Amino acid sequence: MGRAVTVATCALNQWALDFEGNLERIFRSIDIAKSKGARYRLGPELEICGYGCSDHYYESDTLLHSFQVLEKLLESPVTQDIICDVGMPVLHRNVRYNCRVIFLNKKILLIRPKIALANAGNYRELRWFTPWSKARYAVHQILLPEVDVLVFSQETVPFGDAVLATKDTCLGAEMCEELWTPNSPHIEMGLDGVEVFTNSSGSHHVLRKAHTRVDLVNSATAKNGGIYILANQKGCDGDRLYYDGCAMISMNGATVAQGSQFSLDDVEVLVATLDLEDVRSYRAEISSRNLAASKVNPYPRVKVNFALSCPDDVAVPTCVPIQWRYHSPEEEISLGPACWLWDYLRRSKQAGFLLPLSGGIDSSATACIVYSMCHQVCLAVKNGNAEVLADARRIVQDETYIPEDPRELCKRVFTTCYMASENSSQDTCNRAKLLAEQIGSYHINLNIDAAVKAIVGIFSIVTGRTPRFSVYGGSSRESLALQNVQARVRMVLAYLFAQLTLWARGMPGGLLVLGSANVDESLRGYLTKYDCSSADINPIGGISKTDLKNFIQYCIENFQLTALRSIMSAPPTAELEPLVDGQVAQTDEADMGMTYAELSVYGKLRKIAKAGPYSMFCKLITMWKEICTPREVASKVKHFFRMYSVNRHKMTTLTPSYHAENYSPDDNRFDLRPFLYNTTWSWQFRCIDKQVNAL
Repeated sequence: MGRAVTVATCALNQWALDFEGNLERIFRSIDIAKSKGARYRLGPELEICGYGCSDHYYESDTLLHSFQVLEKLLESPVTQDIICDVGMPVLHRNVRYNCRVIFLNKKILLIRPKIALANAGNYRELRWFTPWSKARYAVHQILLPEVDVLVFSQETVPFGDAVLATKDTCLGAEMCEELWTPNSPHIEMGLDGVEVFTNSSGSHHVLRKAHTRVDLVNSATAKNGGIYILANQKGCDGDRLYYDGCAMISMNGATVAQGSQFSLDDVEVLVATLDLEDVRSYRAEISSRNLAASKVNPYPRVKVNFALSCPDDVAVPTCVPIQWRYHSPEEEISLGPACWLWDYLRRSKQAGFLLPLSGGIDSSATACIVYSMCHQVCLAVKNGNAEVLADARRIVQDETYIPEDPRELCKRVFTTCYMASENSSQDTCNRAKLLAEQIGSYHINLNIDAAVKAIVGIFSIVTGRTPRFSVYGGSSRESLALQNVQARVRMVLAYLFAQLTLWARGMPGGLLVLGSANVDESLRGYLTKYDCSSADINPIGGISKTDLKNFIQYCIENFQLTALRSIMSAPPTAELEPLVDGQVAQTDEADMGMTYAELSVYGKLRKIAKAGPYSMFCKLITMWKEICTPREVASKVKHFFRMYSVNRHKMTTLTPSYHAENYSPDDNRFDLRPFLYNTTWSWQFRCIDKQVNAL
């Protein structure tokens, strides 16, 4: 037999329950893999139905349609003479499993159920699936659905924890979470002689996460030798997550092929030719590995009369190690949310976005992400992406349109709106206008004072009392209520203009409203419920203020958006209280009683470090010992937890946000907490006080 194996992996932009579109993208990836000489093709986790089906996994329809798609794959000539490895849910003895279905020439070779299910953070696989608990055991009794028997020419297939033995090598499958577990299957499989490991993933983007995934893949073969192939989903498949591709192939601890992390290409295929003898010679000198291999319990092997190599392949060139190219966090913010927005826009079939642009850092960062999206669209069209071109033409309702200039595309799909009040400064108005000019958005200036006065007037007529701001002698309750009226009027106007702006301009379609509350403000609850933080989607809702400032600097340097300089230097402000001598007197950090830098620390300790009030205090007296006394730390921790718990109810209505941070307070699925707290935290705070007194 030959020694040079050619394998393919891919990143596919699948969409939950889009069986027709998912099938087309799977077909395309197989076709590309075959055209490049691959003899094995790996796809993402649950690629047939789409990873994000959630409670639709309970439905028999999802199982039925998945098998119907599998039937189409099996009977197509496209899938002949290549081992295809696809993902789908399978029902076995009334239990649902997350499975790989591996087939060759109309015959299913193995159905391999997932052993370790992802069940933390955004993942809830144990809600829908059961892990396969019989290690190194496969049954041969699974009956195929009646719909498939005619196509398959087989009524039963191997089902369980087994590996494939081809004529020239041995392949073993892992699935996503199994790579991240302490005792990953590839360890024992490698000791049992498996040379090619595969991993089908549904792994989403988090800032600074890529290096962890790459390190795990490379380390999987560094100690044990072997070839590791990873496929991943990409894009927005229907919720808050963006799956960030990064398909890769590694051998003996080194990357040999790298896929893109952010791209508008729906189908990306990586192919590599690798020498099996390199694996065997690498393993030969690791005596500790060979001693362990002599004692390993063997895996069931499914024999396959097929080879991944070709005879007489001595002169076939093989791939060499490469250096992985990582994006900076600022590049990740520029690209990830931009690709997510594009998927959301084209799949929602809307005509563009509307953003209330205040002239502050958060809304400006959101505007820059939309501008980056326009850059990515123009670049994709320039590179010949016909699908992006077709989507762009449909969105702008022009069959001859070719997007070439990001500013011109921005004008068509992006409306920004500065909503002034008597409390707004001319500075923020000018900043918003200048930024809109530089990115090319269709910009609207309007004043909300008439609406605010009308609403407050109704209250005054009914009650006979007129609330006043504190600077005019009113109470804090009056002042806060007057601020909230302004904020909520802006939300109502944002939706009105989103629905009718294009109509007023004689253009078809409606606009999606973008929110721009960052992750730190959501954590603290520094937002008005049902204000402009309430929108259709929020591309920065999972990003910290610190990272957004760095991103703004990145946009100044890379997009030449000089308007951002004055935005960067201005103190963040809500501009909801009266001006003093024409100048802004209200600032966010003064209102919150804490800095954005402190908020990021609180957020990471609360969520990632799992710290309650007492544990957070104990950690911070060490972290901040150079700048705060224990009593000052206690005061800060108490203030944070009071404000966090008082405002937690706001998270239940939080706009769906791009997930980018592991300390996100998103109440939908990621950060599950009560929203009615005892905000005195009496027992917890008493423990802190006792420790302060002891110190």
